[in-house]
Amino acid sequence: MKKIEAIIRTDKLEDLKRAFSTKGFTHGMTVSQVLGYGKQIAFTEYVRGQKIETTLLSKIKIEVVCIDEEVDEIVNVIINAVKTEEVGDGKIFVQPVERVIRIRTGEEDNLAL
Repeated sequence: MKKIEAIIRTDKLEDLKRAFSTKGFTHGMTVSQVLGYGKQIAFTEYVRGQKIETTLLSKIKIEVVCIDEEVDEIVNVIINAVKTEEVGDGKIFVQPVERVIRIRTGEEDNLAL
């Protein structure tokens, strides 16, 4: 099993949810609002005449745990749904998952997904 984490633009969440639904990946995901920066670094805005330089940008983190055979397809769905070809599109991280347990039933691993 693998855990896929994707850090994406906030305005791309609905596009990603729609793409997952279209492809049949409805077994679950976790969504978190996060702050961070990469190559996009910062931007300057003015609030009440004061210059504010924002160094931590608002992003969305999506987490999905899946069987190994689905990893490449899920990664491709994410890329195709959120890619704008501009700085700030985000990153995808794939990590191994040792064990999954569904609390309600006690089912483990693939059965718990």
